[in-house]
Amino acid sequence: MYKEGLYNKREATIIATGFSTVSATFMIIVANTLGLMPHWNLYFWGTLVITFIVTAITAWLPPIVNESTEYYNGQEGEPEVEIVGSRLKTAYAEALKKNAATPSLAKNVWDNLRDGLEMTIAILPSILSIGFLGLILANFTPVIDWLSYIFYPFIYIFPTPDQALLAKASAISIIEMFLPSLLVAKAALSTKFIVGVVSVSAIIFFSALVPCIMATEIKIPIWKLVVIWFLRVVLTLLITIPLGLWIF
Repeated sequence: MYKEGLYNKREATIIATGFSTVSATFMIIVANTLGLMPHWNLYFWGTLVITFIVTAITAWLPPIVNESTEYYNGQEGEPEVEIVGSRLKTAYAEALKKNAATPSLAKNVWDNLRDGLEMTIAILPSILSIGFLGLILANFTPVIDWLSYIFYPFIYIFPTPDQALLAKASAISIIEMFLPSLLVAKAALSTKFIVGVVSVSAIIFFSALVPCIMATEIKIPIWKLVVIWFLRVVLTLLITIPLGLWIF
């Protein structure tokens, strides 16, 4: 859609870094690992709402707010027009118009299959190598422990248990979103809930999403992705820790 001129660079950045979450089925795996299945509805809907809130906030913070509003390759783009009258009728009419211009089912399936294969070939080596290096850093070096200190000021203002463990789990989320769940599998229930939400709401991690974004035409520098990840983790902690303490 960005290449078609439907989104400008800032809008594409918001969508790529704010809504590219893991699937609900993978959230079930996370919930099972953390023993949160008895609280599935709370975990799922809480994560969904918190992720959207964090995305809405980060969209107005640097570096996203400073992104260009230009369209791909200097296209004119298709900015939204002001709706006059019923939004529902307008949306229905636009849907019919879009459906009429849509290629056949077979062509759609082929195009998506081809694009998926091309992206898989492009990002699979990065996913494997970055994930492997990340596991080495997490298990055999103190790098993650050092990185966790940046979250201490935001965690220690709350009387939550396992504060050091929570900080380390937050830091390790940048490598792989499932590692924090493994780290706190035996922690207090409130800590498990907080980490379960953080690992999904952070969205950005080097073993999958970062290579995916780098393989697209959006072209977001890695340092910006790291800053956005940090902001998302901090905001998620500030929202989720009071909620977890109140409920559990």
